[in-house]
Amino acid sequence: MPRSRALLRLASGPGSAAGGPAGESTSSTARIVRAITDAIVERRLMPGTKLAEQQIADIFEVSRTIVRQALNQLSRDRLVTLAPARGAFVSQPSVDEARQVFEARRMIETSLVRRLCAVVNDAQVAELRRHLHLEAAAVGRHDVPGRTRLLAEFHTALARTLGNQVLAELLEDLLSRCSLIALMYQSSHAAEHSAAEHVALVDAIERRDARAAARLMEAHLDAVEHSVRLDARAPDLTTILRGAAGRAPARG
Repeated sequence: MPRSRALLRLASGPGSAAGGPAGESTSSTARIVRAITDAIVERRLMPGTKLAEQQIADIFEVSRTIVRQALNQLSRDRLVTLAPARGAFVSQPSVDEARQVFEARRMIETSLVRRLCAVVNDAQVAELRRHLHLEAAAVGRHDVPGRTRLLAEFHTALARTLGNQVLAELLEDLLSRCSLIALMYQSSHAAEHSAAEHVALVDAIERRDARAAARLMEAHLDAVEHSVRLDARAPDLTTILRGAAGRAPARG
């Protein structure tokens, strides 16, 4: 998608709210932050996309000062890179950063589900089941942005079920960065597989089986990480051209 079109779609994504009055500076800044974050999570904004201040200001009908405030916040969240004399761009995480993000998620989320098994009640399990139903519906109708958002929200839903808002916000940050990683390194992990793994996790949580839940969470995150090609090497030009030269007919 051309970069200008990707930016314009910020105003039409499910999580954005580009219409209406600008309101106070704080609410307008938060609106822009949420719209850009949602566009990244739902894979509508690609890594490296230039975020032109004036264009965003026009979309949201706010001043460039407010846009700058939003971009600075996104930069602190590591979703946006601010380059001197060049402007703002959607971040492009390195391979090392990607590995560290998955390592952090494994440490946090395996402990999370262990703790959840000890305190969860039947009503909370039913709420998680309702989320799984929404996931399955989005997967079934091939709603790519919707299923991407719901598959990510499942993990923050676990933290909120535990009643830990700080943990939920931390996971939101890690999941946003995971979306950038998947965009850059071309995850092939099927949405159907993730949804099925989420069902198995909730089954273990409902049984209050902490050991199984932790094992399933670790396996789930391992599967997602392995489907992201972090070890892909840049193609060697000599090897590629030598092979092509051997197949091509001589021209003279």
